Amino acid sequence: MRILQTLTALCLLSVFAQAQTTLQKGFTLLEDGNFEAAETFFESALKEQPTNKTVQICYGRAIGLNGAPEKATAMFAKLLEAYPSDFEVAINYNESFLWAKKYEEAKPLYAQMVKDYPEKFAAILGYANTLSNLREYEQALQWVEKALILQPENSSAKNSRKYIRLGYANQYVNGQDYAKGEKVLKHIFKDFPNDKDALLNLANLYLITKQTDNVKEMYYLYATSPADSIIALNGISLAEHIADNDKNALIIATSAKNKVVEFNNNELTELTYERYVQALIWNRKFRKAKRKIDSLEVYHPNRNWIHALKATLGLYTGDAKTAVENYDAILENDSTSFDGNLGKANALFAADRILPAYNAAHTTLKIYENQKDALGFIEKLNGLYTPSVEEHAAYTFDNGNNVAFYTNTTIELPLSTRFRTTVSYFYRNTENTVSGNRANSHVLLAGLQYKLFPKTTLKTVVGLNNSRFMTDAYTQPVLDAQLMLQPFKLQNLNLGYQREVQNFNADLIEREIVLNHYGINYNLGTNINLGWYTQVMHTQQSDMNARNLLFTSLYYTLTRKPSLKLGVNYQYISFQDQVPTIYFSPEQYQALEIFADARGQFSEKTRYMASVATGYQQVETDPNTLIFRAESQITHQFSKRLSGNLYGKYSNIASATAAGFEFTEVGLKLKWMFAKKPLFGVRLD
Repeated sequence: MRILQTLTALCLLSVFAQAQTTLQKGFTLLEDGNFEAAETFFESALKEQPTNKTVQICYGRAIGLNGAPEKATAMFAKLLEAYPSDFEVAINYNESFLWAKKYEEAKPLYAQMVKDYPEKFAAILGYANTLSNLREYEQALQWVEKALILQPENSSAKNSRKYIRLGYANQYVNGQDYAKGEKVLKHIFKDFPNDKDALLNLANLYLITKQTDNVKEMYYLYATSPADSIIALNGISLAEHIADNDKNALIIATSAKNKVVEFNNNELTELTYERYVQALIWNRKFRKAKRKIDSLEVYHPNRNWIHALKATLGLYTGDAKTAVENYDAILENDSTSFDGNLGKANALFAADRILPAYNAAHTTLKIYENQKDALGFIEKLNGLYTPSVEEHAAYTFDNGNNVAFYTNTTIELPLSTRFRTTVSYFYRNTENTVSGNRANSHVLLAGLQYKLFPKTTLKTVVGLNNSRFMTDAYTQPVLDAQLMLQPFKLQNLNLGYQREVQNFNADLIEREIVLNHYGINYNLGTNINLGWYTQVMHTQQSDMNARNLLFTSLYYTLTRKPSLKLGVNYQYISFQDQVPTIYFSPEQYQALEIFADARGQFSEKTRYMASVATGYQQVETDPNTLIFRAESQITHQFSKRLSGNLYGKYSNIASATAAGFEFTEVGLKLKWMFAKKPLFGVRLD
């Protein structure tokens, strides 16, 4: 629209030179954009002067700009028959195609015109603006520069150059060439220092690239009026959120909310309240956010920004169903909504509806070509279903003089979004450095995992365990079957059976003890930062012994970025029979400990985890003894398809061997996606 207004002003200047004073009122109406009144004025003038070329041109402009561009084109075409060599008629004819948004038809007309009239400023600028509307920004910029050579200080040409650069920069940003986009936007300041549109576009670019200090600088420059300061505060609040300063984000959003009441501006008020509620959600003040959304919805029913807030709240609180429903409501109002389409993709993913999530993301890309977030979302989904191989190698030692080395190679082949297979080979070599006893185990496994329903998955692993102790050897079948459920929001439940062979050290391998585990794992999350995890397991052993285990953990999340959890663990173990000379098997064992767990990022590609736990353990009626556990790891993403993990852990908690036990393990994991994308094609609706 700004480009068309520029052309209108230029063409009017040319027509004015020929105009009669009696037509001045109509010229003013056209120049002011009052096209309906201009149409009425020139329609009346045309009755009095039916052959006046200027009146005909102005009437054609009025009807074209008042919503009937095709009628204007037909009128100018007739005028061209009468005045085949008239530049004013020809350029208005060309411009009528721009009013109708027929840029492809306009392009060859302007291309011929600049050949016929190479020194005509209006023709050259019109061609530049036509190319800009076709998103051919590089050529458009070249032609607007030619126009400015003819009239270096022309404000209309400078204005066109600004909007061409805005479009050109946006093209670079969509193509993720942020450095070039930034450079183009900064050139705008040469013509228009601290231009508001350029500042907003730069702020958006810096938001995308997470240069939050630069975002704030742009908004500080933008805030030159009370109303603009509200827009700036809203933007700075978002920047604080991206910088993981959610408390600051809420403080700033609250300030904007308190100030916006001074303005009678509905759009600004809505944007400000939207940011305020978002900040409440970011700070996990869910009840307050819910109350505010409900109160706003009374005055703004079926508005997309209200639906978006309800959807965001649903995602943060684990209510994916509500999120999907609200994104559907947005799309009913506006099928091209970016928030609606990509938001629905994320909500469907949270609801474990993977194929519909793919569909929603691809729909977003059809509307917003090469959009970074949509591409990133699809890349994330592809990463979950791309074939991979993982190598895990570790070395362990303990104070019982046992040392071991093991390696595990796992190949995972997802065959669809619901079905995946795994093949793994595990090798463990263990030795007691005092007795000289040695043993090794070879375990070959094949696994199948099938998603019965969203958030309901059946996993089965079968294989063989071949163990060798000195000169003896045996082979036993192994099995692991699990039903993994999410029965309610923020809850996970695993029901499982596992058949394994004890392989902790050489002496236990020699005894060929087969363990049959029957277990339940349950995790309950909440929206108040509390969590509760419980494991209950009953084990039947081939030596006729049995074990019962209870482990429960209550934890609280202090911070989320980086994640810091504090909690209390309690463990209870009892064995049916006590065989202390063979393995640790107390009638009763209890442990109580406090723990801290921290997880975060050193950089975008490097993550860390560290946890420590300490407390007391009691074996039967023996005195309490101090326990300590620690683990740390670093994970680095070398490329999109290759990652590595280095870890170490220590524990002195009682194990399968004895109390007073100390155990240390160091290891390395490498994971490589050996295919570039999933093996299966995603069928899109």
